[in-house]
Amino acid sequence: MLSLDYATLFVATLGMTEGGGALNMIVTPRKVCGGVFHYRSYMRATLRTSNMPTAKKEATIEELRKRIASSQNLFLTDYVGLTVEEITKLRGELRKDGTTYAVVKNTLFKRAAGDELAAKLEAFLAGPTAIVFGGADPVAPAKALKQFSDATKPVTVKVAYLDGQIVDAKQVATLASLPSKLELLARLVGSLSSPMRGLVTVLSGNQSGLVRVLDAIREKKSAATNSQGA
Repeated sequence: MLSLDYATLFVATLGMTEGGGALNMIVTPRKVCGGVFHYRSYMRATLRTSNMPTAKKEATIEELRKRIASSQNLFLTDYVGLTVEEITKLRGELRKDGTTYAVVKNTLFKRAAGDELAAKLEAFLAGPTAIVFGGADPVAPAKALKQFSDATKPVTVKVAYLDGQIVDAKQVATLASLPSKLELLARLVGSLSSPMRGLVTVLSGNQSGLVRVLDAIREKKSAATNSQGA
């Protein structure tokens, strides 16, 4: 005999939520008339009360922490509208200049960033976020993002964190219009004499070759100074 005092007939656990809780189906009886009951079911997620992160989350946080520590520049973007193929393409374009691109969970990134950096980026860590982890040259990733946006699909830059400073999207756009360090070096090398051009060839070689080129440059400068003083 079913008692009307029962609030819930049964609870069936169907699976686990992303946060580590259970996804339950709740079935409750409701009397209609004359002892006839109608059973109503609904879904409810019950979350774990413990704040202890899972091993996978800890590993992700540690990986993000290492990436942040090894990066001199960060670009926070919104990847909404991009397909997996397009994200892969963008990642490949950024990799050419030694930068990496990763979709992150805002909560995990905050934990990896630490209190100070997380506080600076708090306002921008909302909604879908993918981050460019850049090296010493901030112009190259800014250019890559703009070129991808122009040629493939627009990528919204939320903000950049360059050398400890917050840089807004307009400033990033201005940065993208500047020559990169490689372009500046190419122009410099092209404007100098042949011994300096030889430097490009030996930069990837051994140190003795580099020393010979530097000696040649010094001798040429010395000769030019002597001829001017004569």
